[in-house]
Amino acid sequence: MIKRSKITGIGHYVPENIVTNQDLEKLMDTTDAWIVERTGIRQRRFFNPETDTVANMSAKATHMALERAGLQAKDIDFIILATITPDYFFPGSGVLLQRELGLKEIGALDIRNACSGFIYSLSIADQFIKTGMYKNILVVGAEIQSSAMDLSDAGRTVSVIFGDGAGAVIMQPDDRPDAGILSTHLHSDGRHAEELYIKDPGSSRHVRLNKDMIDQQGIRAHMNGNMVFKHAIVRFQEVIKEALEANNLQKEAIDLLIPHQANLRISNYVQEQLGLSDDKIYNNIMRYGNTTAASIPIAMSEAWAEGKIKENDLICLAAFGSGFTWASALIKW
Repeated sequence: MIKRSKITGIGHYVPENIVTNQDLEKLMDTTDAWIVERTGIRQRRFFNPETDTVANMSAKATHMALERAGLQAKDIDFIILATITPDYFFPGSGVLLQRELGLKEIGALDIRNACSGFIYSLSIADQFIKTGMYKNILVVGAEIQSSAMDLSDAGRTVSVIFGDGAGAVIMQPDDRPDAGILSTHLHSDGRHAEELYIKDPGSSRHVRLNKDMIDQQGIRAHMNGNMVFKHAIVRFQEVIKEALEANNLQKEAIDLLIPHQANLRISNYVQEQLGLSDDKIYNNIMRYGNTTAASIPIAMSEAWAEGKIKENDLICLAAFGSGFTWASALIKW
């Protein structure tokens, strides 16, 4: 019989450096009211370049997840790390996380699906466990976005949104036929890749990086906010309904929806369209901003710690972001 996979431990880590909207007012022509109205964000965390890396933030989140799962690092037999901000151009940060945890020669896989990266990683881990290939998989979403932000008037529409952090889960087999990861659903549409991207440095240019690329802001994040918003509110609903239909469930069955923390207006719109009460959706973007692949596992970790995720609850995860990519997962806790 094919086993299901379950999440047995959740953890997160965010840097100590709190950056408020008032702090950003000192760097660019913006206001707290403008940022809150358009994004819902009041503060975010920025990494400390002297102490924080994607790999060690991931390790700190992992240690919390392991403790909650009642496991030790040596029990992990595979690592999947979702990030678009690796510590090096190559190798990926998965092997750096393996090193941070003091693990031997287990496999480490890096996933680059931006905001949808954690759910993509969850889906991959689910397949490995179903086939019996691995039994204790570490899945992490981690990002350092602040170092790519243009903290000036020119970059203010993007730079006020993003923050840094890491979230981790431990996945193991589950013998219960009606529990664990019920299904995952993954999508992409590369026609819109340039609507939210960082162009440089890239291997397809004659020179990967030069002064012109820096001067023309190719190394900074660029986003067509209106285009992203219009697609997100549609795809979020579609992929949530897809997950419910695949399991013959109605939206009323959802105990908690944890969306990728992209914009509070998007989350509120999706909540309204699905008719979910406030206690059936979890948002923490007001505290952390958009932490890309880390946003869902950070939110899951906090929701679990607050008692909002309980045994037998139906949890729906959904994400939309750069690529465009979007995804959902339905979990019976």
